[in-house]
Amino acid sequence: MSAGRGGGEAVECRCGSGPGGPACCFLRDYGRAFRMGSFDWDLMTGLMAMDEGALAVFDMRPEEYDGDPVTLGSRVTPDEARRLDTLVTHALKDGSGHYGAYFRVRLRDGASRWTHTEGVIQRDETGRPRRIVGIVRDASEEVTEQAARLGLDEGRRKRTSVVEGTTAALAHARTVQDVIDLLNDSHGLEYFGATSLVVGLLQAGRIHLVAEGPDGAFVPGTRFTRVDEPYPMSEVIRTLRPRFIDSPQDFADSYPILWPHISGLGITSAAYLPLIAQARPIGALGLLYSDKSGFSADERNLLVALGSSIAQSLQRAMLYEQEHDLAEGLQQAMLPRRIAEVPGAQIAVRYRSARLGRDIGGDWYDIIPLPGGRVGAVIGDVQGHDTHAAAVMGQLRIVLRAYAAEGHTPATVMARASVFLHELDTDRFATCTYAEADLATGVIQVVRAGHVEPLLQDPDGDSRRLTVDGGLPLGLSAEFGRLDYPVTTLELDPGQTLLLYTDGLVEKPGSDLDEGMRWLSSLVRGGPRDLQQLADHLCEVVDERGGEDDVAILLLRRQGAYFPRSGGRLQQHVGQSDPEALSSARHMIRAAVRAWGAGERSDEIELVADELTTNALMHTDGGAIVTLRMLAGPDRRVRVEVEDRSSALPRRREAGESGVSGRGLLLVDRLSDAWGVEPRGGGKCVWCEFIVNAAYTDRT
Repeated sequence: MSAGRGGGEAVECRCGSGPGGPACCFLRDYGRAFRMGSFDWDLMTGLMAMDEGALAVFDMRPEEYDGDPVTLGSRVTPDEARRLDTLVTHALKDGSGHYGAYFRVRLRDGASRWTHTEGVIQRDETGRPRRIVGIVRDASEEVTEQAARLGLDEGRRKRTSVVEGTTAALAHARTVQDVIDLLNDSHGLEYFGATSLVVGLLQAGRIHLVAEGPDGAFVPGTRFTRVDEPYPMSEVIRTLRPRFIDSPQDFADSYPILWPHISGLGITSAAYLPLIAQARPIGALGLLYSDKSGFSADERNLLVALGSSIAQSLQRAMLYEQEHDLAEGLQQAMLPRRIAEVPGAQIAVRYRSARLGRDIGGDWYDIIPLPGGRVGAVIGDVQGHDTHAAAVMGQLRIVLRAYAAEGHTPATVMARASVFLHELDTDRFATCTYAEADLATGVIQVVRAGHVEPLLQDPDGDSRRLTVDGGLPLGLSAEFGRLDYPVTTLELDPGQTLLLYTDGLVEKPGSDLDEGMRWLSSLVRGGPRDLQQLADHLCEVVDERGGEDDVAILLLRRQGAYFPRSGGRLQQHVGQSDPEALSSARHMIRAAVRAWGAGERSDEIELVADELTTNALMHTDGGAIVTLRMLAGPDRRVRVEVEDRSSALPRRREAGESGVSGRGLLLVDRLSDAWGVEPRGGGKCVWCEFIVNAAYTDRT
């Protein structure tokens, strides 16, 4: 059956779109004439079809529109777009069948006009919205003066809200760069339509440009300018009054030196504001516009308020940077200026201050060369984040270094450092790990005072957490009378790396220490093999993560077998009723003898050392100190010394009926090449020596 009028044939529309009759073209022509059009928004695909009339309302050509509603954003101001999005979202969620709204469209020439839209929401049988069909039309003639005034009042409230929001965001800015970055990203500049900003800070009578404006806007020779030069920033700083430039001609007439350099940037107006804090200028802010002419009184007041808020934030950031630089300078002065080269080892150290913390911390590292090819490695952290923590750290580092250089055992070094900190005029305590390594044998004696445990990395990159017995933090152990620090003996093979660090490296918000340790192990495992690059890699991760704690890192990698000219020296304290310490001493002796090339006599040396240590523990009060040395000379000798607190000299006698008691000195006499007894203060030292005939490499 024919669909045409009066039962006749269908009439072909002259627009060429098919049957429909002249009414189709009439509606289209009507839409063009009265700036009205329709749209069909498929919510499943997200595409929105718009006819020519609808596109004309948005002042957009058909070839400029790709069906994506986001493309229309260039014609709608950001605040209007957010308002429309909120309106449509609420209508979709609350079951509404339609919606309507007035909004403003930004035309090609920069002008704006009121527009009205109405949409009908089509839903499926479940109530889910599937499609929106509606119209948009030019509503500029029907918006009354009262409605426009209401719109302006709404805009004024929104601008005030933006200024308040920007002020709140500025409260979290720490540095000057933080302030500039926040302003560049702020919705405040976006709303006011500013293209970009320029910022200059007053330093020693000159204006230092710290934000250059849009790309290509920097004028050579203006990085530092005088206050008396004919530039807008200089003018507002001199007069302490804002300068609003309403047009390009105003800019050219007022600043003929500057304008030729920026005339090609399309700037149509600008607002320069003095930044005043505590009744004195600290700099100037310039807002540059490319689609605006003139400033209303309301806009000027709001910009002045924005400038005042920015000035306060910048002053706070400048003071923070000055205090941070001072504290960081003190921290760096307290750290070692250089790390001495240690034969037989590669060493990398790093320090990173806390960029999100209040000031600076008391983290430190140190490398202490010791006699006999040994080296002391220290990592520590004084409680607090201020200059006082840095000052305490410097004193504690020097004292600990002095105790180690005097030849005290690692446990004694830690105990004396704790007493020193306790007696210091401070309420701070410190965590610390001290490792004394013999690079000839690879034996490391580690003492830990409340510090995080170290990591060990193998040559293939695999890493694992080392279990190290610990005591109380320095200062606290002296306060509570618990100065006994257990010593853990480890062995570092050639190519293995000991990683010491402070807790700022592994402590992450929302995770416990064990998780942080696993994360660090994975990070080290996948990091570079070069020691310096690995240290840099760890610091880069710290910088990216930020955090409220500073970080110190010390990496010590043992190189190939190393034999010092004067021989090695290892020492272990063995306490009464401490089988673990006795086992640790045996491990130390076994590893040292093997590393020193005395394998053929290792059983004899270990047996004799064990007998002397056991004898001291059984027949004297207190513990014993076992020392192992490699003596240089015509004959290479291993010397074992066992010190105790008793002045009674040992007697050599035949073993009893059990064959056990009395055999100690007989074994020493028969197995060693020489032995003797020396008085040591209130106690004595029993020593013995073994000639080692294996080949020995003397490296300088």
